[in-house]
Amino acid sequence: MPGPPPENAPPPEAITRLLQAWSEGDLGARDRLVPLVYDELRRRAAAYLRRERRGHTLQPTALVHEAYGRLASQHEPFHNRAQFFAMASQMMRRVLVDHARAHHARKRASGGLRVELTEGLAVAEPRQVDLIALDHALEELAALDERQARLVEMRFFGGLTADEAADALSVSLATANRDWALARAWLFRRLKQTGSASQAP
Repeated sequence: MPGPPPENAPPPEAITRLLQAWSEGDLGARDRLVPLVYDELRRRAAAYLRRERRGHTLQPTALVHEAYGRLASQHEPFHNRAQFFAMASQMMRRVLVDHARAHHARKRASGGLRVELTEGLAVAEPRQVDLIALDHALEELAALDERQARLVEMRFFGGLTADEAADALSVSLATANRDWALARAWLFRRLKQTGSASQAP
C-alpha cells in the first residue's frame, strides 16, 4: 500500500470541484485535473508494481497513462475524489490484467504472473497468487457480493485506504473493515482451492 500523501498534495476539495466541472462538460477542468492527480496515481501505481514480479515491463508511468486514458473516455460522472480514485483502481486492474494476459500468452511455460497479496489479504504470512486467477476470483466474488469485490479492487489495485474506500462506497469505516476481512478470507480460500496461492519464496 502507498504511504501517506505528500505534504504538498492538492486539497480534496480542489479535486472534487474540477471533477464536478469535468462531469458537467468542462474539458478545461479535465486538463487542469491531470497535474493534480498524476503524482498520486503514479505513487499508487508504483506501490502496486513493487508487489509484482521482478523485471515487470510495465512501468508506473505507463500504467498511469493507460489507466488515465481509459478514465478520460468514461461517460460516468465523478462526484468526488474518492469516486475518482475508486474508478482509477478499476482501470488499473483492467490494464494490469490485460498486460498479464498478454505476457502469459507469450510465456505460457512461466506458470503465470504472481503478485503478493499484502495488507493481510493472505490472512497469514505473505503469499503469492497468479494475477489472472485473482481477477477471476474477484469476478466470482462480485457475483456473490459486488461491494466486497469493489472494496478489494480499490484497496489492492488502487491502493485506497480503508477510509477512502468506505467513502467511495458510501459505507461506514466499520462496514468497510468488516467487508475487507470477509473478502480477503473468501479470496484466500477460493485461490487455495484452485491451487493459485502458494507460499512466497
